[in-house]
Formats: sequence, structure tokens, C-alpha cells
Amino acid sequence: MLYVAVAAQALMPFFALAARSYRSHSSAAHAPSHRPIPYPHLALPLQVSGSQYVPLAWADIPGWNEDDQLAAYRTFRASCRPIAAQHDLPSDPKADPKALGISLRDPCRAARATEISDGAKARSFFEEHFTPLKISRLGEGDGFVTGYYEPVLEGSRTPTDVYNVPVYRRPSNLFVKGYKQISPDLPNKGQVFRKVGRRKLVPYYDRGEIEDGAIAGRGLEICWLKDPTDLLFAQIQGSARIHIQDGSTIRINYDAHNGYPYTAVGRVLIDRGIIPKEEMSMQKIREWMDQNTDGAKDLRRQNRSYIFFREVNLSDKDEAVGAQGVPLTPGRSIAVDKSLHVYGTPFFIEGELPIESERSKTPFRRLMIAQDTGSAITGPARADLYFGAGADAGKVSGRLRHNMRFVMLVPKSLDPVERGRKVPIPDERPSEKIAKLFPQAEPIKAPPKDQTGSIPVSASTVAKTSVAASATTVAAATAIPLPEARPKIAPVRELRHQRRRYRRGR
Repeated sequence: MLYVAVAAQALMPFFALAARSYRSHSSAAHAPSHRPIPYPHLALPLQVSGSQYVPLAWADIPGWNEDDQLAAYRTFRASCRPIAAQHDLPSDPKADPKALGISLRDPCRAARATEISDGAKARSFFEEHFTPLKISRLGEGDGFVTGYYEPVLEGSRTPTDVYNVPVYRRPSNLFVKGYKQISPDLPNKGQVFRKVGRRKLVPYYDRGEIEDGAIAGRGLEICWLKDPTDLLFAQIQGSARIHIQDGSTIRINYDAHNGYPYTAVGRVLIDRGIIPKEEMSMQKIREWMDQNTDGAKDLRRQNRSYIFFREVNLSDKDEAVGAQGVPLTPGRSIAVDKSLHVYGTPFFIEGELPIESERSKTPFRRLMIAQDTGSAITGPARADLYFGAGADAGKVSGRLRHNMRFVMLVPKSLDPVERGRKVPIPDERPSEKIAKLFPQAEPIKAPPKDQTGSIPVSASTVAKTSVAASATTVAAATAIPLPEARPKIAPVRELRHQRRRYRRGR
């Protein structure tokens, strides 16, 4: 099986390998249950690049029956609103690289047509419309989770001696190739430019340049904060609630970035030996930055990425809005890799997390809905768990960096093994082929031992043994055919010449 995996990786995406491996080795190597898993007639092939997955039975998901699926059902219904409003889907679903997004329309129709107020019925809804697949990155067993929240900060509409850190909206000279400047949805990865003169495009300003005033005084300020660390954490989280001195609240959400990849400041502190990896958390980062003003400035600039915000019309009671455009649900919404997954996909995440305290191991077995994304969230089994707003949510989310098991729920209109059926089976092991072509000669039997345990050796014995060994060697040598001579191949120059002459002749 190891050889099959290695050979197949060179021939196809691993999701097809995993699907085929399940079909041919389902008893011990993959499926945790001996019960057969029934599948209805499935139409579209499932594809999640760079992943491996295994179909499961519902009974084989630890904690599935104990979870409150009603809360997940309500969150899923919220995701169904934008899914139902999509009108730009391809006419041929089989040609869509994200068939999962198309297939979510069927369970969404059922969810929007059904009011459920009972946990058992909600669980039955997911079991009736979805198939569970244990998913992970290629070559790995578990996924990885972090946490995020919405910071609650203090600010001012005007700059003062106390509030002097600007929160910027998207600049008008920020360009992303393939998008209009006024586009509401810009990618959160990739290059970003600014225009110099009429035609020249150069990379946009990095964090250090912006902090030094590169775009100051252009009317881009939404508000001002007390501390640049507050702004950094708001940018990492992607949203914030800012309480103004007059009693009002400003709600800001991610709008664009400056084109530089995100660098985790916590990783910088670990690499420099300032904070041990096992002690790392957002609280530790903030404590160190508060105590080291000059070091904090340098640390911020190690992360050249910079986030621009937009002001959103939300009350102080409303939850933050994710990238899907719906309010997030604390404890049920997650951010995923948008390049691999689609919003609205349910994921059952299972393992232990330090929810109660830094060293606690609280069982976490919960059905979550993908409703957001982030530039640091990459991979098929990678999620950011949303915990709500405020300091308490920040403490919990700040200490999460843990391996967890992911079960992705895919609509039953998708076939998790369809792509694997179209991939040819790899050849047999070369060693097995050689063994069949060139069988080994019978081993020479050892002569009998005498009573002392030693092997009696005589001249006749040596002679017979030598003759037998020689005969065996000759037989083995004559049984092995010599390799064929290399076929004569015309020089490349001649072939190219002939090809050019052929084209001219036409």
C-alpha cells in the first residue's frame, strides 16, 4: 500500500488516491467501522486540492450524537441566504471547479423550507442531506485550529494627544490587477500596487512606511486609537468595535490589504528566544509589547502586511460580519481557506482545547459552519474558530494553536470516489516484477553435522559442492536474458527540420 500511495501521488491529486484507497482497502487501513457505508446515486465528483479524505459512518464520529446540532442548523440557514442569491453559477455544474458550492443549494433549499426547533431533528437533517468525510492535508492525520474574536477598543473621531493612531480606510490609489478600484470584494492574498505617474505600478507601501505617514493627511482616517498594538490586533482579527467618548460605537470590518504576506509576530518572538513556544499567546504578545515600546515598534514592522478597514452599519448588539456577508455566530462560525472551500460548508471539529484555562483540556466536539476567511488560513483542514467579541473571547481565542480532527460534511449529490475511478492503477512494484522474470535458484543444502556439531569436510565434499555451485551459477546466468539494444532514434535536429519543411509545404 505504501508503494501505491507514493506512485499515485505522481500521477494524480491525492483526493483521488484517498478515494480509491478506501474502495480497495476499506477494512483495516482506512474505515474505523466494519459496517458498510451506503451511498445513494451520486452525480458530481468532489475535489479538494492537496487533501486526503476518508468517508465515515455517522456512528464513527466521536461526539456527533452529543452535540447541539440545532445551533449549527441555525448558523447553516444563515449561510443559505447568500447561497440562494447566487446567480452567476455555471450552467453546467460538472464544469465548475467548486462543485461543492453548487451542491450546497440542494440542502439549503430544504433548510429554508423547514423550520426546526429540536436538536434531534436538526441532527437528522444533516444526516439526511450530507455525507461525512474525514479530511486532512496530504500526508497528515489531523488538522489545525486557531481562534479569533472581535476586539472592543476605545477611540475618537478626531485626533488628540491620547488618540493619535489612525485607522485607515482603503486608499484610492490601491490597485489589484483584474479588479476595479471600487470593487467591494478584493482578494486577501496576492500583489497590490499603487500608481506612480500615469502608467507605472509599484508595490504598495508596507507597514513601516504607512506608520511613518506615507498616506497621512489624505482624509482616509475612520477614527483614531490609543495604541498601535490595539490597531495591530484589530488588523489580525479583521474587525473591531470602537467605543467613542460620546457613547457611540464604530464598527469596522476588513476591506483590503497592502499586498505583503502576513508574518506572525508571535513566531518572531519565538524565533528570537523572547517567549517560549509552549507559552505563546496573544496575551503574552501584548504584555511584552506594552513593556517594550521600542521593541514593539520593530516587532510590528516585521509584519509588513497592513489591513485597511471599512465602516459597517451595525449596532453594538450585532455580531461581526464574515467574508460570506452574514453575521458570525460565536462558537459555530469558522474561517477557512477560501481557495479550497466554499462558504456554508459544515465541518465537525473534534479534539481537546484549553477553553477553561491555559492548561485545561476541554473536549471540543462541535459542528461548525464556514462563513469567513483569512490570509493566514491555508490548507484543507485549517480553521479559525470565532468566539465572539470582548476580552473574554480574546483570552480563549488567543491561546488556541492546536491539532484537531476535521470531518467535512458534503452534500449527497457529490461523489467522493468518482475522480478516483478515472485514475489508472499504478504498476506493480518493480521488485515483484523482477522476482517473476528472474526466479532465484534453489539454495544449496547444507551437509549433515556430525555428533560434535561440526560439519565434516572432505576433499570429495568440497569438490561436489564446488561443482554444484558452478552449475547453479551457469544455469542462473544462462536464464537471465541480456537487455535489448537501445532503439535508434533520429537526431532531434533532423526531426525539427522535417517538421518545419512540412509546415511550409502546407
